[in-house]
Amino acid sequence: MVFDVGECLVDESREYGTWADWLGVPRHTFSAVFGAVIAQGLDYRETFQVFRPGFDLTEERVRRIEAGQGEWFGESDLYPDVRPALSELRAAGFWVGIAGNQTARAGEILREMKLPSDMVATSDDWGVAKPDPKFFRRLTDVAPCRHDEILYVGDRLDNDIRPAASVGLYTALIRRGPWGLIQQSDPEAEKIATMRIDSLRELPDRISILNAAMH
Repeated sequence: MVFDVGECLVDESREYGTWADWLGVPRHTFSAVFGAVIAQGLDYRETFQVFRPGFDLTEERVRRIEAGQGEWFGESDLYPDVRPALSELRAAGFWVGIAGNQTARAGEILREMKLPSDMVATSDDWGVAKPDPKFFRRLTDVAPCRHDEILYVGDRLDNDIRPAASVGLYTALIRRGPWGLIQQSDPEAEKIATMRIDSLRELPDRISILNAAMH
């Protein structure tokens, strides 16, 4: 069992709100443009270009750290089903990993939170980011099982489900967060995802059904 981070485990509302503050624009305006960018199938980073053409996200992250406003999230930013679900899965004997497109700083924060998991890895750690299939191949290299024994859970059809399925992983698409809601009616969401869920607490029963069907 491997989980994406943003909008799968962590509610990123506050973090994107701080970006709006950093840009000096109203939070609701930033959110509206963010949603419009996603709905057009564009990279979410195009949102920043609308407000500040030439915006370099990497450079601005450094500036925020220097200003004492670096990226941060905590227990209150976790979705409420996260700890119970991960704990239940580990108690059932599953190897639980966390791997997503995140900075090295975010990886450190996740490790300090001591979530019920066996691994935490980020795209910065691995030097490759989703949706590159190499990200998921790296995942299969570090997981203590075959690729066809891994279920990857994410909120994005484009970044998570499609590329994970392309390398032979099972997938669970969760309906939450901007991408999860905007992409939920895409026909491929039904065709590609192994299962669709509204809560991580659904996973133990859904996996039992999947395993029974396979055997």
